[in-house]
Amino acid sequence: MSDFEPIELPIAPDTPEAFGFVPCEGGVCAAAGVSAAGLHAGFRRDPNRRDMALVVADQTCVAAGTFTTNRFCAAPVIVSREHVADGRARAVILNSGNANAATGEPGLATARRTADLVAATLGCKPADVLVASTGVIGQELSFGPFETGVPAAAEALAATPEAAHDAACAVMTTDTVAKEASFVGKLPAADGSAYEVHVGGFVKGSGMIQPNMATMLCVMSTDAPLTSEAAHEALLAAVKQTFNKVTVDSDTSTNDTALLLATGKAAPAGESVGVGSAAFPAIAAAIKAVCGELARKIAADGEGSTKLVTVNVLGAANDADADAVARAIANSPLVKTAIFGHDANWGRVAAAAGKCGVPFDQRAVDIDFMGVPVCRAGLTVPMDEDDMLRRFEAPEIGITVDLHSGDAHTRVWTCDLTHDYVTINGDYRT
Repeated sequence: MSDFEPIELPIAPDTPEAFGFVPCEGGVCAAAGVSAAGLHAGFRRDPNRRDMALVVADQTCVAAGTFTTNRFCAAPVIVSREHVADGRARAVILNSGNANAATGEPGLATARRTADLVAATLGCKPADVLVASTGVIGQELSFGPFETGVPAAAEALAATPEAAHDAACAVMTTDTVAKEASFVGKLPAADGSAYEVHVGGFVKGSGMIQPNMATMLCVMSTDAPLTSEAAHEALLAAVKQTFNKVTVDSDTSTNDTALLLATGKAAPAGESVGVGSAAFPAIAAAIKAVCGELARKIAADGEGSTKLVTVNVLGAANDADADAVARAIANSPLVKTAIFGHDANWGRVAAAAGKCGVPFDQRAVDIDFMGVPVCRAGLTVPMDEDDMLRRFEAPEIGITVDLHSGDAHTRVWTCDLTHDYVTINGDYRT
């Protein structure tokens, strides 16, 4: 019905394909030198539900982490920040069912005892063990399940896709699916040859999602020989562009943690990838790709959701303006419920964009729904309602806004808002 062309989206220069990376199997165990396990330890009443995960490198290796900025941060966040500060780690122990947040000194003691137990079991230093928890806030975390669960998990460790999947399942709370991703590609060596490396990981997250500097719980690994500085820079850059661009309900968790282990097992002897090396852009792109896939899976599995919603904002005066407008749209209950109702109500998008304090000229704004122009120069564009209803059957809904105020752009992932979101969170503890 429209003579207008759809808004053209910019193509990022650091896609994994641009560096020859492609998806592969293995999850967090795709990287050489990494094994995992996931089992039922007793944090949850259901004996058929896995509730503890262990991810272990063959030796202590390079590590990096980013964490929640929530002032009510959990005990495991405090302990893991301390332990990863030196850029080294051997293992990550995670539990679901209890967040060990707002638990005071007893919670800190439990987190530290957990690291001690894992260290004693694996034969490493407690400072080389990172801990993470997820679940209900404000309840003391029992140490008992760790006493039996850690030895059992250590015995079950395996470097297989199945073991990686078990670990991903063990950290699920209201998640409906385990979330994993992994990529493989080649890095240039100093002598001009190339060697194959992997990046993989898992994440949990379904609600209380608008993180800052991290996501709910994420563990990634690579067998690339990153320096500690390079691991930190690559992880931080990836998190800012992926996990920090996800919002389900605009709430930031007390436990948000994203961790990266870099074993270096795939590299020729003496090879190292620093921030300034020729190989760094490629491995950074692969790490971002894994984070991007996991971020999309978080949004797609938002509590009660039926749709993954991708919001693109172009033509902003600066990055901060682009982000503010995109988040205002992605967090709008009216936009999210319109998506659930299969209603291409672009007026709700315009209203959300206009409320966030970012200056722009409404007479210049263009809006597309799923590649269909619905607003040009701030005015409505006739649409085929039957065609739009058919387009709403797709699992992913795209909203694109061009402010025509500058050159900055961003992308945020969210989901629709359904009756089930209220049901899930109305009886979360009961």
